[in-house]
Amino acid sequence: MVVKRKPLVAGNWKMNFNHREATHFIQKFAWLLRDAHYDYRDCEVALMPSFTSIRSVQVLVESDRLPILYGAQAVSVTAQGAFTGDVSADMLASLGCSMVIVGHSERRKYHPEDDANIVDQVRAVLAAGMTPILCVGESFEERKQGIELDFAVGQVHDVTRDLDTKQAKRLIIAYEPVWAIGTGMVATAQSAQEAASAIREDLRATFGSDVADTVRILYGGSVTSSNAASLIAEPDVDGFLVGGASLDAEELSNIVRLTAAQSRL
Repeated sequence: MVVKRKPLVAGNWKMNFNHREATHFIQKFAWLLRDAHYDYRDCEVALMPSFTSIRSVQVLVESDRLPILYGAQAVSVTAQGAFTGDVSADMLASLGCSMVIVGHSERRKYHPEDDANIVDQVRAVLAAGMTPILCVGESFEERKQGIELDFAVGQVHDVTRDLDTKQAKRLIIAYEPVWAIGTGMVATAQSAQEAASAIREDLRATFGSDVADTVRILYGGSVTSSNAASLIAEPDVDGFLVGGASLDAEELSNIVRLTAAQSRL
C-alpha cells in the first residue's frame, strides 16, 4: 500500500540575504505562487533564513497572513546562559519558527558538530515544540566505497536510538549526499529512492510502521526545477531541502509547483 504524506519544500538560504532582502524575496515568492493560483494544501513550503532575518520574516508572514512556514538553520543545545553567539530553541520558538535544520553537512564540517551534539539539538528543538529537519548523507569517499546507504542510515540511527517513539515520529529527515551539495551534481531518482527507502525501513525496524509511514524524507543536493519532477515521483521522497535554487524566487516557486503537482496524482 502506498502511503500518502504531504510533501514539503524547504529553502535553506544559508548565509545569504539580509533582513531587507529576505522580506523582498518572500513578497516576490508569495506573489508568484498567488499569481499561479497555488494551493498550499498540496505541498507545505518553509524558508530558513539567517538568524538576523527571522524577526523580519515573522512580521511579514504574520502581517500578510502568508501560509509559509519558516525556521532556523542551526540551534544551541543550551537553554540560556553565558554562551556567546548561541541562539536557543526557546528563542527561535518565540519568533514563530516551525522547523530547525539539524546536522547539516556544513555544520558538521566547519563547526564541527558531532553525533552527541546533534542528538542534543534534536531534543532541544522537540522540547521547544518545533520540528527538527535532520540532515544525513555520505561523502564522495563513502560512495566510492559502496557504503553510502549504510552510512546515511547509520547517521539516522545514531540520533534516533536516543529518541522515543513519539519524538521520532516528529522528525523530518533530509537525505543530502555531501558530494551533491552546491556542486551541480545530483543523485539519480533511483539513488535518492534507494536511500530514502533504506532510511524508512530502518525507522520501521526501530519504531514500527506508524513512525516509518509518518516521517517525511526529503532529498537535498543541487535540486532544481529540471530534476525535481523525477525525484519527487519516487514513493519515498517526500519533498526537498533546497539550497542554491532557494535563492531564486521564480526557480523555487517552480520547484514547489512541480512538487505539488506530483502530490495530486
